[in-house]
Amino acid sequence: MARNRSRASVARSLADGSLIMRGIIMTTVHFRTQQVGDVEMFYREAGPADGPVLLLLHGFPSASHMFRDLIPLLADRYRLIAPDLPGFGQTKAPPRGAFAYSFDSLAHVVEGFVDAIGLDRFALYIFDYGAPTGLRLAMKNPERITAIISQNGNAYEDGFSDAWEPWQAYWRDPSPENREACRASLAPETIRNWQYGTGTDPDLLSPDGYELDIAYMARPGAEDIQLDLILDYRSNVALYPAFQAYLRERRPPFLAPWGRNDPAFLPAGALAYIRDLPNAEVHLLDTGHFALETHHREIAALVRTFMGRHVG
Repeated sequence: MARNRSRASVARSLADGSLIMRGIIMTTVHFRTQQVGDVEMFYREAGPADGPVLLLLHGFPSASHMFRDLIPLLADRYRLIAPDLPGFGQTKAPPRGAFAYSFDSLAHVVEGFVDAIGLDRFALYIFDYGAPTGLRLAMKNPERITAIISQNGNAYEDGFSDAWEPWQAYWRDPSPENREACRASLAPETIRNWQYGTGTDPDLLSPDGYELDIAYMARPGAEDIQLDLILDYRSNVALYPAFQAYLRERRPPFLAPWGRNDPAFLPAGALAYIRDLPNAEVHLLDTGHFALETHHREIAALVRTFMGRHVG
């Protein structure tokens, strides 16, 4: 009898895509594609099909692989879906000129993606570029959002460091010279040493993430797509008052696990959320911008507690 119950339990776990053995969660991650208009979205999915959904939106210059360590830690309870945005990772989108590489376009494609795979209600995990993309989606579909987790993703100008100056100069004057000055943000040494390395314990930082990002950036046409998005980032700043009004009016449950040593998004950007969301939970972690590279276990614990309290 006990053996039969054990086998049934294992069968249910396997059907959900995870198996707990001696306290270790063994997760099956599926790698899929979904056509959305003329974009073939690549995405990772794990967890029970009927579990509460957490949509994971990556940032610059990364892709869904940034969630590779987080997903297995949550997939026993939650259905996790992490797409690559157009212009990033394994998603296939038309070239410049045939597709507008803007944040409005990214949000439009993500909205089509969640419709295509049948997500009615979901929580958002937003990071860096994923923040303005996800907040556009939330603002347009507030009834579908169960909670928001922002990890180093701004909706306020508070916390912008001086490192933004080349980008801000490009926003003010999109000249060829100012565009070229932003190209340094895409260089391998910047990705490796500044974006990933600043404020991070080097003994904990795997090369997997930044080496893959560097490889993606080296693909033909990738830099010009990213320079287009750098210019359009000014549209996000223009929308900050609208994002803040959405947060103030809709009051979604909100968690901010934040790398306090981020060289671009300073802790003030996390704390600013409390102005419009007095019940926001803010946790400053002793790491950098790509906090999941070193603190995925701590963030998973925060997300699990938060989701359990607000989503189920």
